Amino acid sequence: MAHSARRDCPELPDFSLLKTLARDHLIYLLEQLPGKKDLFIEPDLMSPLDRIANVSILKQHEVDKLYKVEYKPVISTSDQLCFLIRPRLQTVKWICDVANADKAAGKCRRYKIIFTPKKFYSCDAVLEEQGIIGDVTTDEWSFYLLPLDDDIISLELPEFFRDNFLAGDQRWVKTAGSALHLIHSLYGPFTKIYGIGRCSKMAYESWREQVAEGEQRAQKAEIGKVFLIDRDVDFVTPLCSQVVYEGLVDDIFRIKCGCVEFGPEVTSSDKSMKVMLNSRDKVFNEIRNEHFSNVFGFLSQKARNLQTAYDKRRGMDIKQMKTFVSEEFKGLKQEHRLLSLHIGASESIMKQKTKQDFQELLKTEHSLLEGFEIRESISFIEEHINRRVSMLESLRLLCLLSITENGLLPKDFRSLKTQFLQSYGVDHLLTFANLRQLGLLVEQQPGEMLTVMESKVGKLVNDKTAGKLTDAFSSLARKSHFRALSRKLNLVPRSDEEYDLRVPRDMAYIFSGAYVPLSCKLVEQVLDRDGWTGLEEVTKLLNGHEFAVTGNKGADSKAKSDAQRIVLVMFLGGCTFSEISALRFLGREKGFRFIVVTTAITNSSRILESLLDNHV
Repeated sequence: MAHSARRDCPELPDFSLLKTLARDHLIYLLEQLPGKKDLFIEPDLMSPLDRIANVSILKQHEVDKLYKVEYKPVISTSDQLCFLIRPRLQTVKWICDVANADKAAGKCRRYKIIFTPKKFYSCDAVLEEQGIIGDVTTDEWSFYLLPLDDDIISLELPEFFRDNFLAGDQRWVKTAGSALHLIHSLYGPFTKIYGIGRCSKMAYESWREQVAEGEQRAQKAEIGKVFLIDRDVDFVTPLCSQVVYEGLVDDIFRIKCGCVEFGPEVTSSDKSMKVMLNSRDKVFNEIRNEHFSNVFGFLSQKARNLQTAYDKRRGMDIKQMKTFVSEEFKGLKQEHRLLSLHIGASESIMKQKTKQDFQELLKTEHSLLEGFEIRESISFIEEHINRRVSMLESLRLLCLLSITENGLLPKDFRSLKTQFLQSYGVDHLLTFANLRQLGLLVEQQPGEMLTVMESKVGKLVNDKTAGKLTDAFSSLARKSHFRALSRKLNLVPRSDEEYDLRVPRDMAYIFSGAYVPLSCKLVEQVLDRDGWTGLEEVTKLLNGHEFAVTGNKGADSKAKSDAQRIVLVMFLGGCTFSEISALRFLGREKGFRFIVVTTAITNSSRILESLLDNHV
């Protein structure tokens, strides 16, 4: 079941140092406000903070009470208030209201605001405008990276996607550059840096500036190659239904900071339970990357093996029993508990997916990816919308249809849009505008249809004069990329070949053999070619902004050869668990070890939720 890494694979760097640095920096900042204080924490920082410094550590440094930021009058009686927040104007205004209310009531308190990961000029402007800039002290907690597992690191910035790709707000790009700089500082010089996407190029430039400004220290290279990729380079992958176990758990139960809360339907009790999902969970580690169809068979076999291990107690003498209890029993009990939870989770997933006609849904997705039976697929989507099965699911299918078909025919676009607004409310007009702006849901322009134009674009990008295309025509080419990319990179395996999900032959297994994720295919191709040479047609269809740069050549040759097979892939705008599973598979096949750094773990629901008209 579990595919182990090749024996010649190098060891991954130890990223626990990132947690230690973040914790020590936070403690230092808290100690700048000596004495007892109450700490107010922004809700989306509570889970990351718990991974860095739990309540007992905070108490050790004179944090008396903890509160969640709730935008209402505070009930704290402490004379020192500390606020740990994101640099959001709404939160800063609320802190100003708290301070001004205290002034009006004659209360004298000390206030400290700790912004993470950085403070923006606009925050100081609000403090000054509200007249309290002299009453508060401010600091920055440079918390850039949270290790979620041995090979997954998150910036925990879910707002990066909407701010950068929809609003055009590039303020988080420097934060991504700083995160890369921190990894570079701690884990040695990179030998090659590749990237694609406008945001990736800016993050790379930001990192280069920080490297140039800092001190150069000779050190052992622990990471050889780095790949930066923008989320908008590949929207198809996050829009496809996840069918690997970890992806399904995330879709249904929502994994936050590597932790999931299983409800009574999973725990078989009247209580919910929080569970850490990482490589230290032996049961989870065996099934996390597996196609869901293989999971029940593995769990059944694991249960039989566990029973056999328990049965060894029969016939033991006292000495053997003592050894068994001291050495094995505790581990077996822990494994039994985890096994029960994952069986419960699998059953719950199965019930939910059966309710939603999951097989029909997957069949429709596969038809869209292959470009067959499009009218039948549109009928399925219409039925889905009219039955009001799930708004996000309907939106996801509409976007997948639009991207794979290079835009919708005007009559289909109008009809589907009207049906959607009638089913889910006309207030989603702005949602459609957001989706159109990102190119997720667009109407084909009158005149020559984009599907017809695709072949012309294909010929043009082969032409030596392709670089002279006008901006308008480049825009047209950008809309018509999926079918051409699919052919050039073989993203959709031939459907007439039998695909054995128990013994996957390529990364397409993460989507039941129907589709190789474009993002991961690009990583594979660039690593195979050691650059973008030979992929010129592909990069033009992806609107360019690709780069390949040779990095520092400092490290010794042995360290270099080990590090060369450790590849860091940084997703700007979010990464799915399916993509992480695909990269792990690629690593096993090619002898690489992949480290995934992402602005946040994402999926189709999170992407679409961030684009809804009522998003705050």
